[in-house]
Formats: sequence, structure tokens, C-alpha cells
Amino acid sequence: MNETTAETGLRGVDVAGPPDAQPIVFVHGSVFTRKMWAPQRRALSEEFRIAAPDLPGHGARADGPFEFGPAVELLDETVETTADGNALVVGLSLGGYVATEYARRHPDKVDGLVISGSSANPVDGMELVTRVVGGTARLATRSDLVERGVRRYAERWVRKRDLPPDVAEEIIGSGFYPREFGNAGPYLAGRDFRSAFAAYPGPSLVLNGERDLVMRRGEEDHAAAARDARVEVIDGVGHVCNLHRPRAYTAAVRNFGRQAVATRG
Repeated sequence: MNETTAETGLRGVDVAGPPDAQPIVFVHGSVFTRKMWAPQRRALSEEFRIAAPDLPGHGARADGPFEFGPAVELLDETVETTADGNALVVGLSLGGYVATEYARRHPDKVDGLVISGSSANPVDGMELVTRVVGGTARLATRSDLVERGVRRYAERWVRKRDLPPDVAEEIIGSGFYPREFGNAGPYLAGRDFRSAFAAYPGPSLVLNGERDLVMRRGEEDHAAAARDARVEVIDGVGHVCNLHRPRAYTAAVRNFGRQAVATRG
């Protein structure tokens, strides 16, 4: 079952799976849209209630730039509307930081938290790196030529992944939004996400690609700061690990979801 925006009352959200199943809400990274979760939606929707919204500045919400506060509020609206107020929350890259802040603000609404590519804390030295990278990206993507080049690269990257052709076309057809990578930087730089991650009392999983070297440098400290967190690594992949090895990523989320439900029960 794949419900339409009209049925959920939300713009730019995919919902699939039995209404009475354990909900999982997926939060995408910058540049991509909610469609980056198509492999997980397809694989998990027989067992779980799956929802995935477009963040501000992306996909169906590309009529304005990314803003962090509205992104967290949109996640709350998605959890309330599609999951009756409680869900496992899974976020990758920018989506992982949004999910982390959401869990800090609304711990009672988060049954479990999975973050990928979001374990580098953008404070101290990493704050400067985040600002420089974000500023460089904003300047570069002012050029339509550069933006088109990034989009072409992203399309080729998706086509080279081990994805069913219709899933790859669904992701590519939703578009790519390179300018939002730079727009997100100032909202992340200087924000202490490790403290936010530590404030969430429920079960957490730091799930990174083996080759995501920047994020992996902080993963153990990130998990150690939390009350109930562990680290898992997917072999042979980088930052966008849910698309690089979709079956392995899906299996990790499925196992974590089952354990979180069993623990809560």
C-alpha cells in the first residue's frame, strides 16, 4: 500500500504499510528527496508503517530554502499525522541531525533513533570545517553550470547502484537539490548534536558506512555519550549507505526496529 498526499493530508510525504504496524519515519539527507528511501519503503512496508517526508528546500517542498526549525516541526507533523504520535525515527546525513534534534525535543514520541552519516559533532574544529564547506558549496552552486553538473553526477551515481530500475528512476525523477547542501551548513555549524543525542533516553543506533571517514571518527564518542546506543558499520560503502548497500542497511533498520519494539513491549 502506498498512500497519496491527499490521503495523509501532508504535502510531499510517502506513506506505506499497515496502519496498525509499528511506524518508522525516514528523514532524507540534503540534495536528495524522500525518494532516497524507496528501497527501504519497499522492503519494510509489509512489516512496518513507513513514512518519509520531503524536507524544506527539497522535492515537493522546493518552493523555499532549507531551514532547520521548520524541518524539525515538519518531522513532528509527520509523526503526528502518519504514526499517531510515536515512531522509530531514521535519519541520514542532514536528516540524521534533524532526527537527533527532534528526539531531544520530543523523546516521548521517539520509540527508537537511527542516525547515519550524522555522528560528527559540528562544534570546535568541526564547526569551522562545516562553515567552510557550506560556504564553498553555496558559492559554487550559485552557478547554474555547477548545479547542473552536480545533478548529472548524482543521477549517474544512483544509476550505478544495485537498485531495481524502477526504484532508481523514482529517485532520479524526484530531482536533486545541490544548493540545499550549502544552505544547511549554517544551521548545523556550532550546534552541539552530541549533547542532543545524549539527551534522548531511548534506544539508539549509529549506523555508518565503513568509508564515511569523517563521520566514523566521531561515532564511538557519539554512542558513548548516549544512554542506550550502539554502533554498526556497513562494509565497503560511504556516506549514502542506504543506497550503496540497500539490503544491508534495510536489514540493520529492521533488526533494530524489532528489538526496539520488543524492548518497549
